[in-house]
Amino acid sequence: MTKPKKIAVLCNYELLPERVGGMDYFFWQFNQKCKSTNIDVDWFFPNGANHGAYKSMTIKYDPSKSIEGLFLENLSQTDNHYTHIITHFLELCTPFFQQVKQVSKAKIIGVDHNPRPLEGYPVAKRLKKRIKGLIFSRYIDLFVGVSEYTINELLKDFGNHLKPKTKVIYNGINTLEIEARTTRSIVKPTFLVASHLRFSKGIQDLIQAVALLPGSIKKEIKIDIFGDGPYKMQLLSLVKELKLEHCFDFKGSSAQLKSLYCLYDYMLQPTYMECFSLSILESLAANVPVITTNVGGNEEAITNNDNGFIFEARNIPQLTNLLQDVYLGNKKITADTRKLIEDHFTIDKMVVNYLKLLS
Repeated sequence: MTKPKKIAVLCNYELLPERVGGMDYFFWQFNQKCKSTNIDVDWFFPNGANHGAYKSMTIKYDPSKSIEGLFLENLSQTDNHYTHIITHFLELCTPFFQQVKQVSKAKIIGVDHNPRPLEGYPVAKRLKKRIKGLIFSRYIDLFVGVSEYTINELLKDFGNHLKPKTKVIYNGINTLEIEARTTRSIVKPTFLVASHLRFSKGIQDLIQAVALLPGSIKKEIKIDIFGDGPYKMQLLSLVKELKLEHCFDFKGSSAQLKSLYCLYDYMLQPTYMECFSLSILESLAANVPVITTNVGGNEEAITNNDNGFIFEARNIPQLTNLLQDVYLGNKKITADTRKLIEDHFTIDKMVVNYLKLLS
């Protein structure tokens, strides 16, 4: 019997049973597919877990150590001959990758999931990243971005010399879990927001945009907000200050979100920063068009006037006008938005593309 290939996957991603998202499902399915193709996987996370399929995975963790420190310790203490080392949510082009290469012959694949600030990094940070790219990028064999936007930003950060060893692998979702909406209201549509509540998600702009709507619309429009986060109290205060309590309903986090998208006509995502949003993919899979900003990889999934509407980030008057037109039926999306996701952005495709990296 052929000896199994062995790989390591390092993920600076906390495993929480109350917050199971698209990456959790990817990790579970990727691990299952590796097992079925005679590949053993050692997973390195900040914490252990036994919810979902994590109970069947080989997880190594030590809350007192960084992922990098734990992995280097593991390499020094055990005879682990990994063929591939994949990193998710770890800072790229750091001395860690040089240290790994000094003790391992594995192919190192660094996956970039990080959105960049709307205004870009400060000059000092840009310079520091460029220097790190010149020194440490040689120790990473392949850079994977979750969107074309991510690859372009990665090249800006670390240098265009990396272009020959970059690849896009889009995030994907399990469409079978998402119920699709069969009809859509042309006038007076319903809206949801599905987002972590932090400043960079721009929900404060949405609140201010609603405040600028004509009184007749402002009396009727309803927007349900699913999610939680550190900016929640500021958002609630702004809603109260602008006397919009009847417009916004903060629903909190929901484990049933995949079955709730189809209850709405449009999703709103006024974000300032995004790599490639899983919530956008989920909404489209539910046949719910998305109204979002021109940042990150949003326009790689949303085509303006086709499966959603694009507006300029932080342009509150533009968002107000768009909301008014959509609410009155002057602008509408009639296409079935699910097919794009089924054709291009499934978790099956994502897993297959990552498996190809191990050949």
